[in-house]
Amino acid sequence: PYHRSRFGDTTLTKVFVGGLAWETPSAGLHDHFREYGEILEAVVITDRETGRSKGYGFVTFRDPESAQQAVQNPNPMIAGRRANCNIASMGPPRPSPQRGRAPRGPDQQHSGPEPYMGGRMHHQQQQMPTPPHAMFYNPSPYGYWYPPDYQYQQV
Repeated sequence: PYHRSRFGDTTLTKVFVGGLAWETPSAGLHDHFREYGEILEAVVITDRETGRSKGYGFVTFRDPESAQQAVQNPNPMIAGRRANCNIASMGPPRPSPQRGRAPRGPDQQHSGPEPYMGGRMHHQQQQMPTPPHAMFYNPSPYGYWYPPDYQYQQV
C-alpha cells in the first residue's frame, strides 16, 4: 500500500504520528518534524464528514535516514501533548521479551501439565458460543447480572 504513493515507495520514508491534540494542524506537524530532513508531505487525518482531526497523521520524508531520525524518540511532545510515532509500514515497536523467560514457539504453548478444567472432556476445550444477550450487556461490577430480557417479579 505504501509503494502506491504519489511519492513512490514510501515504505521506509513515511512516519505515522498518533496521539495528536485535536487542534494540531498539518502545518504544526510539518514544523515539528522539519528538523529531521526534507519533508515531502505532512498531513493530519480528518473525518470526511465533520472535517475534525482524528488525532493522527503522517509525515513523508524524502529519504529513509530522515524518517529514522524522526522516530528515534517514539514519544515526542507535539503542541504540548505526548504523541507516538513510528515508521508507518512497520507498525509500533514491539516490547522486548521479559528477561529470564524464553519466548514460546507454536509447539511449546504449555511448559507443564495441562490445568484440570473439570469433567472428563476438559482436554478438548471446546469453544462455547456467546449467548446473544451477552454480546450487548455489560455485567454488573457486583458479580451478578440479569439478561436484558429478564422479567422481574411483581410484588
